[in-house]
Formats: sequence, structure tokens, C-alpha cells
Amino acid sequence: MRHTLSILVENRFGELARIVGLFSARGYNIESLTVAETLDSQVSRVTLVTSGDDHTVEQMVKQLDKQVRVLSVTDLTALDHIELELVLIHVRVGGDERRQVLNLVDMFPARVIDFSENALTIEATGDRLKVKALLDQLTPFGIHEVVRAGTLAIPRLPAAKVRDDLVQSFATI
Repeated sequence: MRHTLSILVENRFGELARIVGLFSARGYNIESLTVAETLDSQVSRVTLVTSGDDHTVEQMVKQLDKQVRVLSVTDLTALDHIELELVLIHVRVGGDERRQVLNLVDMFPARVIDFSENALTIEATGDRLKVKALLDQLTPFGIHEVVRAGTLAIPRLPAAKVRDDLVQSFATI
């Protein structure tokens, strides 16, 4: 089963290597990995996607949680959360194909960010299924290169919390 872990760590040299080392030492694959500072420059969020049965991933979470500079570990898989991936795609196109690709881009959460006489560069964001669907649709046109950023994930806010925040935002306008 696919698991998405959100790991808060102290923003210090070598922390990412320690986390990755835990996975590689136990023979577990990391499918996706993103890291960036949070609002607090002393803390980074690692979003890691791996596969394994629930018991195995639970053990990995416990091992991560024992690390000195790991502040928290959350398995988002069972929580209501949002996942997005970013992908940049070079597609070689010419003539009528260009219009067809532009029409496809309009149907997805995507946009053209660069173009040349014979190619388009497309940026797309979405869950992994939407990104895969776009890639599948573009493949017949001739994808030259694909660069994917890792998965980003965040828990959804409770509905009541979102409504309260919106009400307060509109009240101050």
C-alpha cells in the first residue's frame, strides 16, 4: 500500500541523509521525497512517499519518531489530506499538433510556460492520477523530457475551521 509521510525535522545539516538512511538500511524504497523549510526557518518538512504494508510503515514511523532531530511524523494516508505533484513536460509539436496539445493543456490543471517553433514546455500540478492522465494523453505527440517534483501533501482543515476562517477574513474586508 502507498503511504505518504509528513515529517517535521530540525533544519540542520545531515538530517535528510539520516532519514533516507533509515529507509535504505531496511531495504525500503522511497517513491517520492520533497523537503523545504516551514514558516519557521529552523524547521523543515519532509514529505516522503513509500510503499509497504501498514505494519511495516508503522514500524518505520516509530523508528523515525525516535530520531533526536525529528520533531513529528504523521502518516497522512489514513487522514483526509491533499496531495499534489508538479511536473514539467517538453513536448515536440508542430503544425496541427500544437493546437491539439494546447487544447489538452486546457482540459487539465496545466499551462504552457515556454514555447519554441517545434516544442512546448508544459507545467502541470495535480494529484498523481491527474498528472499520469496528462502524460498518457501527451505521449502520442512525443514527450521529449519529463521532470517531476515529489509529492507535496497537507492535511485538510476541518470544515468548521475553514468556514470560521473565511467568515473572519470577509469580516475584516
